Formats: sequence, structure tokens, C-alpha cells
Amino acid sequence: MTGLTRRGLLGLTGAAAIGAGLSACTGTAPAGSPGGSGSGGSNTLRLFTYEDDTTIGLLREQVKAFDEANGTTTAVDSLPGSGAAVFPDKLRTELLGGSGPDIWRIWGGQIGAPFAEAQQALDLTPYYQQYGWDSRINTAAIEGMTFDGVRAGVPFSALGLGAWYSKAAFEEAGVEGPPTSYAELEEVNARLLDSGMTPLATGGKYGWHIMRLFEYLLETAAGPELHDQLLVGAESWDRPEVVTAFTNFKKWQDEGWLPDGAVGLDPADVEPGYVQGRQAYTITGPWTEAQAIQSAGADSADFGVFALPTDHEPQRHSGFVEGYMVNARSGNPDKAAALLDFILQPEAQQAMKIGASTVKGAEPDPQTQPLAAEWAEGQGLQPFYTIQDQAFPKQQADQYFAIQSDVLQGRTSPADAAKGMQEVVSTWAQG
Repeated sequence: MTGLTRRGLLGLTGAAAIGAGLSACTGTAPAGSPGGSGSGGSNTLRLFTYEDDTTIGLLREQVKAFDEANGTTTAVDSLPGSGAAVFPDKLRTELLGGSGPDIWRIWGGQIGAPFAEAQQALDLTPYYQQYGWDSRINTAAIEGMTFDGVRAGVPFSALGLGAWYSKAAFEEAGVEGPPTSYAELEEVNARLLDSGMTPLATGGKYGWHIMRLFEYLLETAAGPELHDQLLVGAESWDRPEVVTAFTNFKKWQDEGWLPDGAVGLDPADVEPGYVQGRQAYTITGPWTEAQAIQSAGADSADFGVFALPTDHEPQRHSGFVEGYMVNARSGNPDKAAALLDFILQPEAQQAMKIGASTVKGAEPDPQTQPLAAEWAEGQGLQPFYTIQDQAFPKQQADQYFAIQSDVLQGRTSPADAAKGMQEVVSTWAQG
């Protein structure tokens, strides 16, 4: 198996971007395998997630409905805002300690792969057959939770990131509409700053949130083909395009286009800033309509969304798949799968306001989620590249985040950052 296939970054266009092999060599235990997850009995389950505080109640309502109909008791635990920098480590610690959850939410790619490789995630193939998930769920998304042919997870969302913005902030700055080129985006930033508004709501704590800016700048500087090759180590990072991306990354901070002290800010605190009037826009996915706009009692009509312009064709955005895995040692695999099937129903997906559901018939309702529907039916259909904290394994992602931080804090130059990334990626690629 080639490095490109193993790291799941071939054919990163449209739906194929989800499925063109977010895969890794693995094997998992068969469904119904014996063991216990610490859930305490055949009618007791535990679901571990990183659901945001503003929407966790929607998930718990659906789980409660399942419990009432099936005589089960399900504990729903969440670690909100932790992201890929924290959540997988917490989950891994629980699993190694023998007290892991029956079900856990997880990202695809190199974040989900280790749980399949370690045979901690159950092979869900029998449940795909039992519940007909193949015919009900987007096929490309299923591939994003499939590892070396083993269906170790079931996806519920395939998400693309855009720029979600306050129309009032843009109007106050004299900006008539979304930018259509990178140069125009910089002009928008300057106008926003002149009007007294910090442009981008982002935070560097944990590394993954501010990464969304850098990966966009890399796509703009390198272009789609080179960007994809960089992510799998097929081309050297020690090159002018990467230096340009890091130079622009530092520029965004130096120009005041990021919040003060952005590198230390918690994403959970700063991302909603575009709704709260502290910043003008943020880089995020369609879940923000429910989590940030609607939870604040704001009107979706006062906000908008656009794809960040890259000056390349095709114009791509960052994207990823999310799903659920079942503990291979769960004493309740059948009930765990039944719970997943329950929340994978179109009605449940819509009740939970999943803005980019993989479930057929669960598309965003324009009446209740107009912006998510606009994105899903328009710019969200454009090709996307793999979000970078899924493209790299945990160790390399952490090193990458450290390099980002060092650039913003002036501890390393853009040129040295490019060299450092080459060392990080080449070591992994050779392995």
C-alpha cells in the first residue's frame, strides 16, 4: 500500500475528498465480541463526545427518547472545545484503562485510524447490513470511516469550512460583499480594522483552530495539487510556497487581523466572537448556525457565509468527516448499534441540527437553518482538501501546532518553520 493511499489524501475533490482513502491499515474485532466497557450491564450504555455545550442538550434529548423506547440507560459525557489536540488522548487513556465508553464520536482520517489499528473499535459491517446504512448514508462519507476495508465507524456528518461573518460588521466597514480574491480579503481585513473591528475570530490554544487559517494560506500559496502532495510528504515543505504561507500567517497577526494574544485563546471562547460583536468573521463549519447564532438568540438573516478565495481553480475549502465508533470490548454492542441507528434517522439528525448530515433525507431545513442550507446547496458542494489535523497523525499534528505557535510568537522565522515542517512530515512519510 502506497503512502498516498495509506494517508488517505488521493483524489481530494468533492465527495471523493471524504472517501478517496481516509484509510489506514487495520483490523478490528468482530461484532458481538465479548468484553466489558465498564458500562455496567446489558441495558446500560455510555456515549463519549466532544459536543458543544450549546447543542449537547439536543443529543441528550434523542438519547433519552431511545432509552425510553428500549429500556436502556445511557450516560452522555462530553469534553467540549477540546478538539483533536485533547479528545483522542483522553479517549485513548480511558480505553487503555479498561473503562472506555461503549460509543464515541470521532473524526475520520489519521485521527480515527489509530483506534481501528489498535482494534479498539468494533467492525460495524454486520450492523451496516442489519440497518441498511449503505443505502441510507452517503457512500463517500462511509469510506471516510473505513480503514483498510474495515468499517470501523459510521459517519453522520461531512463538513466543509467557510467564512461565517456579521453583515453589520462588513457594512460598518464599508464592505459591500464577500471578497473574491486573496488580495480583496486582505483589503477587507484592513477596512474592518480601520472601522474598529478585529477581522478574524480565532484562537491558538490546542492548535487546531488557528490551523484553519494557516491551511487556507497554504492552499492559496501552493495551490491544490502541491498542497495535497505536501500533506503526504510527496513534496518537500522546505520551499518558497510554504515560506510564503508562514509569512502571511505571521502578517495576519502583525497587522492586527487576529485577536490580541490569539495564540493563547480558547477556541470555544473566541469563535462565537463574530456573533457577539467582538470580531467580524470566523473560519468554521455549518454547525455554527445552531451553536453560535441561534443559541445566542440572534437572527440568521444578520449573518452570511462565503468560501475563502484561494485564487486557484478549483477553489477548494477545508473539509472532514465525523462519525461514531463502538468499543470492541463493549458488553452491549447490539444496543450500542441500535442507539446509533436511532440517531442516524433523518428526524433525529434534523432535531439535533446537524448542518451537514450524511444521512439521506436529513439535509438542512432552509426554514430553520437557512445559512447551513445555503452552504450545503452552494459553495459547500465545491471540492475540498483534508483538514490538516486529520491529515497528520497525532504526534505530527502536535509538532505542526508547535511550529505554528513559534511563528506567531516570533520564536522561529517562516523559512525555519518550513524546514521544521519538512522534518516533521518526512519522518512520518518515511515511516
